[in-house]
Amino acid sequence: MSWNFEELQNQATEESKGIRNSQELESFRIKYLGKKGILQQIYASLSQASSEEKPLIGKGANEFKIYLQVLLEKKQKDISFSSQGIKDQVDITIPGVYQSLGHKHLLTRTIDDICALFQKLGFVVYEGPEIESEFNNFDALNIPPDHPSRDGFDTFYVGKKDPTQKNKNLLLRSQTSPVQIRVMKQYKPPMAVLVPGKVYRPDAVDASHSFMFHQIEGLLVDRDVKFSDLKGLLEVFCKRFFGAQTLMRFRPHFFPFTEPSAEVDISWTHGKKKWLEIMGCGMVHPNVFKAVGYPKGRYTGLAFGMGVERIAMLKYGINDIRTFFENDNRFLKQF
Repeated sequence: MSWNFEELQNQATEESKGIRNSQELESFRIKYLGKKGILQQIYASLSQASSEEKPLIGKGANEFKIYLQVLLEKKQKDISFSSQGIKDQVDITIPGVYQSLGHKHLLTRTIDDICALFQKLGFVVYEGPEIESEFNNFDALNIPPDHPSRDGFDTFYVGKKDPTQKNKNLLLRSQTSPVQIRVMKQYKPPMAVLVPGKVYRPDAVDASHSFMFHQIEGLLVDRDVKFSDLKGLLEVFCKRFFGAQTLMRFRPHFFPFTEPSAEVDISWTHGKKKWLEIMGCGMVHPNVFKAVGYPKGRYTGLAFGMGVERIAMLKYGINDIRTFFENDNRFLKQF
């Protein structure tokens, strides 16, 4: 009598796939390994087998038995995991681990707050490239060739020539003001644009300076824009951003791209009144309008620019600009 053990293994494997619970598994075990099961029938057939068949049947029966035991063990684990679920794998009484949600960096939040405020006043947010042309960064802004800011000690030149301007260089923008030029070249007045972004200067890194920082530039161009419009606009910003009790003052200053020019200070109180300069501003210089091709005398405009780090340091009581960029969670989690 001969047995096809390969066929028996395939048969057992197919039947095991349909087992869903312990009762079905026990029926399967009895069918193959029980006292009257198939394996016992194989062993019983040895008495009727020839001397040549007995070794083959015995070897095949033993291998089939091991195969069945491994199959049963695996199926038992599958049923145990399926029926009892994760409760037996994990102690569900242990408190879970809190996964904290991330949040915006304080500088990003400050930029968003400032932009949101000016958007309510009718400004549109516009962004420009961080690698700028020498023309946009200096020439069009009425900054003469011998101005100290154009020196290599004050500007990061990238070592490449501007393909659009003969003998002009490319650089990391030192201010967001060149975006004024880009906007005015692309659009005609009236316009009210706010420009946030990174700027780069080779400043010494200390508590109040960084080689990379953020600015926000504002530009409003129309017919008959006056300096009183500039003062009113910035007063609204300061009182809404820092609080209704904020005091503001203008001091005469000089910027090549505005005339007249001023710096804006606000006051805060710690025992006695102090003043801190937060931005520069002024009326757009006629030479800037000339550089972008606006007809002489047709338009007037106002412009202002502020350092985001300085605004955030003042509002949130931060003493060292470097803490913004050190990635120290002890600092970042406070905000």
